[in-house]
Amino acid sequence: MASSSTSPIHSFQYDVFLSFRGEDTRKNFVDHLYLALEQRKISTYKDDEKIEKGKRISEQLIRSIEDSKFYIIVFSKNYASSSWCLDELVKIMECHKTNERIAYPIFYDVEPTEVRHQTGAVGKAFAKHEKEESAEKWRDALKEAATLAGWELKNTVDGHEAKFIEKIIEDLLLKLPSNDLIIDDNLVGMETRINEVLSFLGVGFDDVRMVGIKGMGGCGKTTLARAVFNQIYSKFEGCSFLENVRENSCSVSLKSLQEQVLLNVVLNAHPITINIQGDKKRLMKQMSRTKVLVVLDDVDCVEQLEALAGKPNWFGKGSRIIITTRDEQVLLKHNVKLIYNVKLLSDEEAVCLFSRHAYGRDIPISEEHKGMLRKVLHYAEGLPLVIRVLGLNLGANDSANERGWKETLEELKTIPLEETSKKLELSYSGLEKDYKEMFLDVVCLLKGETKDYATEALKSCEDYAKLDLKVLERKSLITFYKNSMGYECVGMHDHIEEMGWNIVRRLHPDKPNQHSRLWIDEEIEYILANDLGTDATRCIQLRTKKLNPEIVMQGLRKMKQLRFLDVHVEKNIRANIFDRFPWNWKFNKFAPYFPNALQYLRWNNYPFRSLPRTFQADNLVSLEIAHGEIVQLWEGEERKVLNKLKFLDLYNSRLRTLDLRLTPNLEKLSLGGSNDLVELDMGAGCLKLIYIDISFSKLRCLDLRPAVNLELLVLKNCDELVELHMPSICLKLRSFHLSNSKLGRIDLRHASNLEVLRIDRCVNLRSLTLLKSKLRTLEIGLTPNLERLDLQKSDNLEKLHMADICEKLAYIDISHSKLRTFDIGLTPNLEHLDLQNCDNLEELPMVNSYEKLAYLDISHSKLRSADLRLTPNLKTLKLTNCSHLVELKAPAGYVKGLVYLSLTGCLRFSSFTYRSVDESDQVGPLAELHLIAKPQEICPIHPHNKLPKFQFACFYEKSPPSLSSNLEELISFGLCACTNFTRISRSICGLRNLRKLKLQGSFPEAPKDLHQLDCLEELSLLSTNIKHLPDSICMLKHLKSLELNKCSLLEKLPEDLGQLECLEKLYLIECKFLQDIPNSICNMKCLQVLHIKGTSISHLPRSILLLKGLSIRGSRQLLESFGFTSEIQTSKNQTLCHVESSKSQFTKNYCKRRTRDKTTTTWKIPKMSFIHALYHIRIQASDVKILIYVDFVHVN
Repeated sequence: MASSSTSPIHSFQYDVFLSFRGEDTRKNFVDHLYLALEQRKISTYKDDEKIEKGKRISEQLIRSIEDSKFYIIVFSKNYASSSWCLDELVKIMECHKTNERIAYPIFYDVEPTEVRHQTGAVGKAFAKHEKEESAEKWRDALKEAATLAGWELKNTVDGHEAKFIEKIIEDLLLKLPSNDLIIDDNLVGMETRINEVLSFLGVGFDDVRMVGIKGMGGCGKTTLARAVFNQIYSKFEGCSFLENVRENSCSVSLKSLQEQVLLNVVLNAHPITINIQGDKKRLMKQMSRTKVLVVLDDVDCVEQLEALAGKPNWFGKGSRIIITTRDEQVLLKHNVKLIYNVKLLSDEEAVCLFSRHAYGRDIPISEEHKGMLRKVLHYAEGLPLVIRVLGLNLGANDSANERGWKETLEELKTIPLEETSKKLELSYSGLEKDYKEMFLDVVCLLKGETKDYATEALKSCEDYAKLDLKVLERKSLITFYKNSMGYECVGMHDHIEEMGWNIVRRLHPDKPNQHSRLWIDEEIEYILANDLGTDATRCIQLRTKKLNPEIVMQGLRKMKQLRFLDVHVEKNIRANIFDRFPWNWKFNKFAPYFPNALQYLRWNNYPFRSLPRTFQADNLVSLEIAHGEIVQLWEGEERKVLNKLKFLDLYNSRLRTLDLRLTPNLEKLSLGGSNDLVELDMGAGCLKLIYIDISFSKLRCLDLRPAVNLELLVLKNCDELVELHMPSICLKLRSFHLSNSKLGRIDLRHASNLEVLRIDRCVNLRSLTLLKSKLRTLEIGLTPNLERLDLQKSDNLEKLHMADICEKLAYIDISHSKLRTFDIGLTPNLEHLDLQNCDNLEELPMVNSYEKLAYLDISHSKLRSADLRLTPNLKTLKLTNCSHLVELKAPAGYVKGLVYLSLTGCLRFSSFTYRSVDESDQVGPLAELHLIAKPQEICPIHPHNKLPKFQFACFYEKSPPSLSSNLEELISFGLCACTNFTRISRSICGLRNLRKLKLQGSFPEAPKDLHQLDCLEELSLLSTNIKHLPDSICMLKHLKSLELNKCSLLEKLPEDLGQLECLEKLYLIECKFLQDIPNSICNMKCLQVLHIKGTSISHLPRSILLLKGLSIRGSRQLLESFGFTSEIQTSKNQTLCHVESSKSQFTKNYCKRRTRDKTTTTWKIPKMSFIHALYHIRIQASDVKILIYVDFVHVN
């Protein structure tokens, strides 16, 4: 069935179109609304493009509006400020006026009347558009939209946004009509059938309803059920579509299928972690309270329904269960009263479906060809599967090629109408001869097998070596599907399978011994037991519990052309073989036989000790003898060269030795479970070997040097293996599994394309070398002696798992990989862990204690949180450029033991370096902190947080025995940009042993508790926004240097600043609003430098002249205003001036000027000529020397 029906209706691409102002609601309300809509499977368009100012809406956006069923307009305060939003609104209101589309307004933070009349916030936002040409139509659109029925946040569910959104979703789901179908373009006639099933279902009523969909195979039952499911599943809390119940119940138990339904419907509605075995009763109870939709596809017995949909009370109110089946009796026995019989396609629908599969579209067909086409489709009897296959095959004939059409019609006339499945032979007949034979092999022997196994089995036939299964898939003869284990398997429709069987049987329907392929056990047993074999038989697949091997061997003697033999004996037969059968299987009493034509031989539980001597095996390509009694490959001392053998599987054999020099073209070798194997001679002829499995062997030495093309190597539980020689170049090796060996070292440095490496329980392994590999997964189990693991530059490594104890492992380097998660198990002696440049690493799952870990580098990762409580003795921690890091958990005192810490490039820190140095000649503790604050517009993690947003550059250095009591708080109270300066201030003042502190950038205030920094000697505040210094600064008894540089908002200094008795240097540079220096500065007996360049200071305290050796620096103009003229000297580089004067002379001049004009506070500067030379004036003083430096200025 498919695309539009004969009377199509409009199908929209989107259910909902969201119109909103991005800067108001994109990252909050609209984001949450969009997520809720998508979770309920309501297809929603949300434009996430950033709109440039002045741009108009695009053609693509207009098409999206036109292709939406509903419109949700989120009116916010700034909605009307955007011409883009207003143009969008105009288009929405145009579409709203049609019968098919509906608009709903949401009044988020404005009222309807504000939108309707453009008043309040809306009016303010709209004001900018008053003079624009489109203003009038925008006003009309706003007024019209505001009158529509919608939702107002403040008057709905008390303004709770979450409940408000849920209310919108519930209302919208009711408005989404169930007949608004979204139908696959390749389906025809589906609308009517869906609506008929929906009328049976009655979605919306509270009863629990079971509806059956009945019809013959290939009529479209599953397709119809899937279409209905897709149409209504969003209206249920949980859902499950269980396909192929009939087929799956043969391979897995009904209990497993029941558990699958439980998991699907309950976890879909309530995402939780459960144990199905322990929680089954609880899940059943949960399902009984959940509104669910369940589809059980292809049910063929009532026991399946009793297990999967036993009673209506299993399901919650309003639940619906859809059952598809070929047998109406199954539905009646389960008391299903609502049964829908699938209608086959009408002629018109069949023509439409055929045309789309033959030509990819609906095309006009001439009357002549239309007549012929109707005759062709008449044979299909409206069966969609047959029509689709016919279309795919007849499409190769040009519709204008009349001869091709007529030949097809003639061929169809030979097919009886009652044998509908035979019509599918047209697809088979279009195949080349070899593909026909391959298809019949798949039908009779390989359906349900894995794709890999089927491919290998087919390759054993020389005629199929270059053929591709995908050709059969493209012809719709087979399909590929994933089984419950995740393996890709070969499948096909039942009609196709029956068609293939009929092709094999039809020449001799009553003589199976004349069939080319035998797959029915009863027929095979009858033929073999009665010695009815013939040369006609090419393939046999036998599953038996009762037929003894002697009868099998005897019956094969007449099948000289047999090329495919697959025999499987139940395991219990082998276990008790000598008890069940009294005969002796030794060749001296019984001569086994295999036809020499055999190309493929598989015999599970093979009862003989070797292959028969009479079997030449010249044509043998694949030999698989699993769980057999085979002790040696050939009877006696026979040595046969198997030139064609490519696949050798002797899994769980009793071989002791094997010589591969006799198999020069071998590609795959499997000897897993061969517990007695002690010798494997590779020779020099294994160049084509790509797969080796020698698990559970007793080999001590394995030389793989000849196998240069090896791709996969499995050496599990080789507990005697002490020596392994890999090829010098093994560029094709992709996977290597090793466990329970005695290997001491593994050198894979030349396996640069290795993708998977699993190592477990290798107790002697000390060294693993693997460089620049393509390893994707690495699993290391018990390797207690492993000391070093170096995987650096394994660019593709995504997963590392170390499940057991690696007690001696001290060094791990996995840098420059794609590691996402890893588990390093119990590694108590780990000292070095390097994960730098693991760009995809998102978590650091350290679940055990790592007491000895001293070095940890996780730089350049996506780590969001780091828990360091299990690594108490780290010395070096590098988190450089962990831009996603928002949380750092560390115990109290953690930073004390660190020698180096880097957080540069984290969200809070543009740079962060912590270093602990050993200053042996340092007297007392040394600690230095530089902190630079830079404002940010937004915090990407908390965009709505009202705290100030800052990013910091930080440098912190300490030397023993200093402590860092509060540094971990500075680091870990939050690594996002949201900044609480009170906490930062408290953290800084907790660093009691700081000697140097520099705060730079947009700090709004200085730390209030500076007096706690008892050891502080240098304090610098650079380019800050600080207006006042805290009085606590005056209590820094050891402060020697105070620098206030470019603190442009600083207005005054504390009056008691003079209490800084040890202060030697006071820099007041470019503090342009600073007008006064407190008189107490004259108490600073140690003051040597006073730098006041760029300030507004108008006078100095007179007693400052009593400070010995003081250097006052500033501009020439400023110093002259203090009365210094001839005393001012200029430095050699002509950037500073200095004056040296005696106390008496300087005081005398200064006092004269003050006496001359006692009321003048601003001193006039004499007009001077341009100064070229460096002045050097030295005036002897009796007891005081004053040196004054000034900036060199040009004065006219």
